[in-house]
Amino acid sequence: MNLAWAFWRRACVAILLCPCGAGVVAAAQQTLVVAAFPAVDEIIRAAIPKWKRLHPDTDVRVLSRSFEDHHTVLMTALSTATNLPDVMVVEVGYLGHFAAGGRLTDLAQAPYLIRAQQSRLAPYAFAQASTRSGAVIAVPSDIGVGTLLYREDLVQAAGVTVADLTQSWASYFAAGVKIKEATGASLMPHARNVVEVLTRTNIAPGEGQYFDAAGRALIETPRFVHAFEMALRARQLHLDAQQTSWSGDWFDAVRHGGIAAVTSGAWIQGHLATWVAPDGRGKWRAAQLPQGSWSAWGGTFYTIPKAAKNKKLAWDFIQFMTLNRDSQISAFKSQSAFPALVEAYADPFFEQPIDYLGGQKARLLWREAVAHIPQVSVHELDLDARIIVEGELDKVLDQGKDIHLALHDAQLTIERLTRATRERP
Repeated sequence: MNLAWAFWRRACVAILLCPCGAGVVAAAQQTLVVAAFPAVDEIIRAAIPKWKRLHPDTDVRVLSRSFEDHHTVLMTALSTATNLPDVMVVEVGYLGHFAAGGRLTDLAQAPYLIRAQQSRLAPYAFAQASTRSGAVIAVPSDIGVGTLLYREDLVQAAGVTVADLTQSWASYFAAGVKIKEATGASLMPHARNVVEVLTRTNIAPGEGQYFDAAGRALIETPRFVHAFEMALRARQLHLDAQQTSWSGDWFDAVRHGGIAAVTSGAWIQGHLATWVAPDGRGKWRAAQLPQGSWSAWGGTFYTIPKAAKNKKLAWDFIQFMTLNRDSQISAFKSQSAFPALVEAYADPFFEQPIDYLGGQKARLLWREAVAHIPQVSVHELDLDARIIVEGELDKVLDQGKDIHLALHDAQLTIERLTRATRERP
């Protein structure tokens, strides 16, 4: 019996050491494929070691492409149901488009039951992940809390205050005139930035930025009329540098003091500090948007394609990235990705001063704003509607087109596109 036992042990060792044995061991290892864009890919890679401690039998492969390429490739993959990752990271502007056609997993259904976690997530972000049919097709990870970032040195040189910048749009413009006279800096990159803010505010419950709850376009409404009028006023006062955000001219102006203020998501502070304008450290400050214009820019969501192969593993990973406080705070610290997880807001990190903003505790401002941002639904044609509206706005600003005619033309174009989409097989 002892000889037989020894022989059996040697045989087992031989099997484990031989090539075929290695194949048996490797087959137990799973690979989760996650598609992401910068800098979410960095957040995911940083989280993998902790994930692997919980799932030692799982490898995570991150597919990273540029922002535009990422979404284009994923849209093609969804349409053809080929080359799909297990987890897709989607920016909010694309969420409605991706949800069309029912190609994303409904996370409200078993076994996911994400609605049981709804109270743990920022209300407006959860609403963005919900469709008109009641499905929940994504989980928010980080949110783009709207903020006003301004150059404190330029504001002081003009003799204006933060109250002048935030009390009302009229006072904001008046402050901009003084800043221009005193420093030569433009108040904002482009007059369309005003429209970006004002069309995101005062939205009725159940409505979206461009469409109502029934999918009808909302372009010929007082909200858009007011936004266009204020943008035109900014142009007439020569307050905008007429520079498109993220263009070369925009970079130069932001870096060298040619622009006094930017309106965007709070995430832009991290971009300014790390690569857009690092030499501006200590010169910038944060404030709420003018006249209580609570709104949001951007936001990252995790989704599972219906045709994904590893759904259970994908769901475990999504929960790890979105419903885990440590994961959320780590992303906030490393990439300024403002957490969607409400319980993360009690972390002491929110109380820490931000060196780039002159020691200001700006995260407390952004945390306050979350509760005020309206719950805005997304629509599959949001991206198209934005392009159409911006095109008509440019005609108003650059060609003198009548505001009401421009909005009427935008409404008709979007209505035709909506009909064509509904009739599409």
